[in-house]
Amino acid sequence: MLNIRIDGKGVTVAEGTTVLRAAEAAGIAIPHFCYHPAFPPEGSCRVCLVEIEGIPKLELACATEVRDGMKVSTQSSRVREARRDVLEFLLAEHPLDCPICDKAGECRLQDYFAEYGLFPGDFREAKEKRDKRIRIGGKLLLDRERCILCTRCVRFLDRIIGTSGLGVINRGNRCEIAAHESRPVDTIYAGNLAEICPVGAITDADFRFKTRVWFLESRESLCVSCSRGCNIWVDVHPGLSRAVRRKRVFRFRPRPNPDVNQYWMCDIGRAAYAAADEERHEAAFMPRSGRDLRLSWDKAFILISEKIKASRELGKTDRIAVVLNTGLTNEELFLCDRIFRRGLGLKNIFFADPPARKPDGFLFTGEMTANPRGAREVGFAPVPAGPEFLAAETELLLVFGTALAETAGKGSALEKAFSRIGTKVLFASRASSLDRLVDIVLPTAVSVEKNGSLTNINGRVQDLVKALEPVGECLAEWEILSRIGRELGLGGGIFEPPPALEKTRRAMNSDIPFFKVGG
Repeated sequence: MLNIRIDGKGVTVAEGTTVLRAAEAAGIAIPHFCYHPAFPPEGSCRVCLVEIEGIPKLELACATEVRDGMKVSTQSSRVREARRDVLEFLLAEHPLDCPICDKAGECRLQDYFAEYGLFPGDFREAKEKRDKRIRIGGKLLLDRERCILCTRCVRFLDRIIGTSGLGVINRGNRCEIAAHESRPVDTIYAGNLAEICPVGAITDADFRFKTRVWFLESRESLCVSCSRGCNIWVDVHPGLSRAVRRKRVFRFRPRPNPDVNQYWMCDIGRAAYAAADEERHEAAFMPRSGRDLRLSWDKAFILISEKIKASRELGKTDRIAVVLNTGLTNEELFLCDRIFRRGLGLKNIFFADPPARKPDGFLFTGEMTANPRGAREVGFAPVPAGPEFLAAETELLLVFGTALAETAGKGSALEKAFSRIGTKVLFASRASSLDRLVDIVLPTAVSVEKNGSLTNINGRVQDLVKALEPVGECLAEWEILSRIGRELGLGGGIFEPPPALEKTRRAMNSDIPFFKVGG
């Protein structure tokens, strides 16, 4: 380990650490554009210059490794003047359109200008005009006037994805970022380009002009679009006092975790933000032709528990079928196991998940739910549900999730199978074609509205933290299952009121020795 001083503050770091990383470890911010921790140092933006005692010229903090006893100044008059000069050159050709730029509020150029100068422009020549709103692939738009040629986008595609979809063309002040005309950026990780662009050069049409970032609050969660379990930020609009909030979640962004998703996430996960607000069920109801009949949760629990009790007393639990999914949390799957498999001894327990896709060998696993491994470790051997699983004598069907909707078309085998079942209950967060096939629809929370844990493809158990309160009367599945277990009089303590996730976790720690939430 090496001992250095940065702005008079002692710092101990490992050999090979750069000055910039050492400063970050000490809580000292050094401005930078081209540097990103996922790439080797580039040193092209020159804004991270620092003064090192004993060296006559200023050095790049991103590319200079520390030496034992080194003394670094990040805020000397020479350093601040150099940073100001760099910013002046960058702004010489940059359009002054911060009020209408979608990156305003999270633009580094804007922030550094406010910190290092607020100086008037000395250039009197007309600014260079470049192409704007260029579609470079997917939902990405490139504004060349705003580009500062940090090449983060180029290096991401070259070094992380390996597609080389972007490059720098021309020379001198004519240099600009370009995609091949016949080969636009084509990757499910394209959204990361807008994420890592430090200015407003690359923007995502899905978020562009939807809201201002200073209205948003970033809250921790996990992506549930595949079994990787990428750590994410949920950007939430808390609402304004004088305006009706039409939407709560505006985007998902990757939250760095070197052990899971590094600094990235795929576009499938990014697009999943819409599920928090669109086509949501907000209250329990009984579908009827013409008008749905509202139902209270208390009434729904009584109906379900009485049906189950009657079947159990008559020795007909073989006429109860349950369809689960591997998007449920570990705690919810554990409660399902305690109620349906151990408590009631049901044999007809099936799983319905969205069809798997081809994995890409990077982050996307191909499994379209978050917790297949968790289901196996809880004790389930997931049996896929098809129309044939519904025997003619089934009297009660409980369906969690809407994956079956893909095969629930009019006149389908699934519709015919459903028509033979006495009572059908659907637990779902969003509207689907299953709604018209069941007798009761009960609204459930989406992933960002509940607490729990998920086990990713590598066996890592991660905490799922509630980022939002559920809409309307929605409940998390673990709350619903806890109430069902209590209504059925099942023991074990985990169903005793009030419902609490910690009760379930303590029982899991006892039954599953390797279960441990973390990180």
